[in-house]
Amino acid sequence: MTATLMIQGCGSNVGKSALTAGLARLFARRGLRVRPFKPQNMSNNAAVTADGGEIGRAQALQARAAGVAPSVHMNPVLLKPETDRGAQVILRGRRLTTAQARDYHRLKPQLMEAVLDSFARLRAEADLVLVEGAGSPAEVNLRAGDIANMGFARAAHVPVALVGDIDRGGVIAQIVGTQAVLDPADAALIRGFIVNKFRGDPALFEDGLRLIEQRTGWRSFGVAPWFPDAHRLPAEDAADLTRARAADAPDGAGRDGAAAPARPPVRIACPLISRIANFDDLDPLRLDPAVRLEMIPPGRALPGDADLVILPGAKSTRGDLDFIRAQGWDVDILAHWRRGGRVLGICGGYQMLGRSVADPDGVEGPPGETPGLGLLDVTTVMRPDKRLTLARGRCALTGEAVEGYEIHIGVTEGPDRVRPVFELDGRAEGASSPDGRVRGSYLHGMFAADGFRAAFLRMLGAAPAHDSAPGYEAQIDRTLDALADHLEASLDVDGLLEVARAGV
Repeated sequence: MTATLMIQGCGSNVGKSALTAGLARLFARRGLRVRPFKPQNMSNNAAVTADGGEIGRAQALQARAAGVAPSVHMNPVLLKPETDRGAQVILRGRRLTTAQARDYHRLKPQLMEAVLDSFARLRAEADLVLVEGAGSPAEVNLRAGDIANMGFARAAHVPVALVGDIDRGGVIAQIVGTQAVLDPADAALIRGFIVNKFRGDPALFEDGLRLIEQRTGWRSFGVAPWFPDAHRLPAEDAADLTRARAADAPDGAGRDGAAAPARPPVRIACPLISRIANFDDLDPLRLDPAVRLEMIPPGRALPGDADLVILPGAKSTRGDLDFIRAQGWDVDILAHWRRGGRVLGICGGYQMLGRSVADPDGVEGPPGETPGLGLLDVTTVMRPDKRLTLARGRCALTGEAVEGYEIHIGVTEGPDRVRPVFELDGRAEGASSPDGRVRGSYLHGMFAADGFRAAFLRMLGAAPAHDSAPGYEAQIDRTLDALADHLEASLDVDGLLEVARAGV
């Protein structure tokens, strides 16, 4: 039988996604056919699969760690928040509906059927399926109809390893308290626990491990020390953008082993809009030693001396246009442009740069039309059909090869499209202003192409790229290997595999 193991957490952001990715790489290197699985995810950071569906970014990274192509079955239910109370429901890669939180629970029986079917498909092709939970099973008020944590584990008969985050404090209470509130039948599925993100000497927590074992009766799978390179992997949670990443050197100085550029780094500013989506577009810039990337939180003005302002993807374009105006960022962007600065819009940001965004059918919210920022002579009309496709081609400006994906609703037309940004799969894509200082594109992932990124940054005045610096994609694989080594050295991974093979 296929081995299965579910990684659940005592709370959100305890490191479930990274642990699952690291274990996927570790066991794949041992020769096992590994598949990642997350029954239900909530994120506006999505990845496009080869069959034209979308899944959570974390599951795409975990698939990469396992050495396989992403599939819609790895994340059959994806919730993409559009408002504080409502989200788009993606079922096996395609939009099913938009539901308010109180109405979503009525869909769960239908969704559970699809979740179990997708899980069975993965089991049929794997030696090991690593399942990631969502949030925490301790949220017992949500247990009825649950498809994300213990509800799934019970239905699919999957053993669980529970993860606590010692960095946030109170890890003993996290783990012991989780057991205290769980239904006994749910608690019986938990075979042991992992203490994650430990700073210092893990031997100092041995008494803590023994205490948790005594209180719970669960087995310790060990303590995973803080992994300082975790920030190099694509993030899925927008909250990560507001947290300081201490491992990043300031002002682009010497990150990733590359020498600091002789010239000052290019300063790029990106406003942290309320429904930011697919923000991993910015990761290659954040890690590039020639760049100083600043995510500007609400309440702060955009810097007046930025070389480039990037408007990122948005799950609600018209809503975030209103948000930008409420922050006064529209005034900052126009002032930046008048001073000779450059602006790049990606996906929803591209739509915002046009003259207007119309949503006659109410696809993203109430029907209506919102004026854009007017820096590109294009207009966008939202349509119910979503474009989901992988794409590759060349930059129309530099000739450098690029590849990525498109994931958007809306059709953008207008005179500035005669100056495309890319030629993708034989078609012109994107738009540029006549002076070339404002550009917009639907292509996500463009900056992962090292040649294009270097050429683009040179247009902004960056120093030439260092040939000795590792490429962005190589950095990701190198980090996944380092994470696997990190877990191999610190956890009882043989014990985890034993539990996975034993089942329930």
